[in-house]
Parts: sequence; structure tokens; C-alpha cells
Amino acid sequence: MSRIQVQKQFGENAERYVASKVHAQGASLDEMVRLAAPQPHWRALDVAPGGGHSALAIARHVRSVIALDITLPMLHAARTFTAQQGQTNIRWVQGDGGRLPFEKDAFDLITCRVALHHFPHQPAAIRDWARCLKPGGRMVLVDNVGPEDRDANDYINAFEKLRDPSHGRVHPPAQLIAFIEAAGLSVNKAATLRKPMLFHPWMARMQVAPSRRERLARMLWQSEGPARDFLNPQNRAENTTFDLWEGIFLAQKPKK
Repeated sequence: MSRIQVQKQFGENAERYVASKVHAQGASLDEMVRLAAPQPHWRALDVAPGGGHSALAIARHVRSVIALDITLPMLHAARTFTAQQGQTNIRWVQGDGGRLPFEKDAFDLITCRVALHHFPHQPAAIRDWARCLKPGGRMVLVDNVGPEDRDANDYINAFEKLRDPSHGRVHPPAQLIAFIEAAGLSVNKAATLRKPMLFHPWMARMQVAPSRRERLARMLWQSEGPARDFLNPQNRAENTTFDLWEGIFLAQKPKK
């Protein structure tokens, strides 16, 4: 996976992510805002905002938000969407979420929702987020997570990468907690949330070719053991559903 792949994959599908109900709604979006407990005087950073839904949710509660994404078409689509909602305190910046172009101790809050698994160097990205947090500042990370079983986790990652070549890697929740703590942050809360998915719209959002759709269907229905338990496929044909899982983590930078 490379940054170029991420830009290509999401640049071509930006409008689909703005319109996606999975990203516009969902328990993790509300929980992200609740855990962040944003304050009116805060300056916030939303890393890899996708369709703009997370930046919009936070912007309603803080003084200002910088939304940073590596993919310019995604930024344009998200900016148009949030402007249509009447939100004017978001500044859109093109940049690499793994190497932030900001000074140390710049933000009261940093959020990232369902994007870290695309980053090529996840621990380094989290360390850089920690650098840019003010002492006492909060980070709320939401990302897809995998099962604890190693073979099952490899299977889930192969399944995801077949659908989206820009996919990097999902980790079990314990591994993400280890990344966060290694960055010098304290994890105050951690939870997992089941995310039911409609199989065919999930593929359509990335314009998956017919041949790969057939392979994905085989992988879904031929999954076994912990991978099958994790994916939980139901209903065949056009009504097929399955589960993904999100981890949500509230972390804080120590006060000086």
C-alpha cells in the first residue's frame, strides 16, 4: 500500500463517501463526540476526514477545526458538503496525516475516524498526533479492528484488501492500545462496536470489478472458525449482510 494508492482510490470515490450512510451516521460517530467532550474554546484537528462527517460533528462544538486529508478531491467534496450544512469554522488542508505539518502542542483535540488502517506506518502516525496535542489534550481514535486470532486477522485483512487495494492493515484492539500507549498517551476508555454492513453497497462504494466481487463473495461464505464468527455472513444474494467491527479509544496526553 502507498499514499499514491490511497489518493487514487479515495479520489475516484470521494462523492460516494460523502453520500455513504455508513460514514454519515453510525454509533461510533456519536460516541466519538461524546468521548471527546469538546469545549467551545478548543482548537481541533480531524485527521483524514473522508466525507467530512466527523469534522462536521466536532465543529459544531468547538471554536475551530482543521480537517487534513492527503486526497484533494475528498477535501473538495467534504468542504462542499459541510458548507451546505452551514458550518463555517472548518479549515481544509491537504497534507499527510502520518506527518502532520503543525507545531508541537497545537491542538486541544485530535480525532481520526475509520482511516488509520490505510496508514503505512500507524505507530509513527499516532506518535505524531501525540506530538501535536497540548498537554492534557484528548485524542479520540475510531478505526476498524480485527479479531485477536492471528490467522483470522490475516483473513480479514486479505478480505478487505481484495475489496480496496489501498487497505493497509486492521489490528486487534489490544494492538491499537499498545500503539497509543507507546506514543506516550494514556488510554482512558476503549470499546468495540459491531458495524453491520450490506455486502453489495460495501463493494459498490469502491467500484469493485465483477471478478473481484465473485472472489469476495467466496471469501465471505467460505470463511471458517474465528473469521466466520467475526464476519457473521447472513442472507445470500442481494440481501447479503456481514459484520465489521470498530474500536473506539479515548486517550489523553499527560499534563506537564
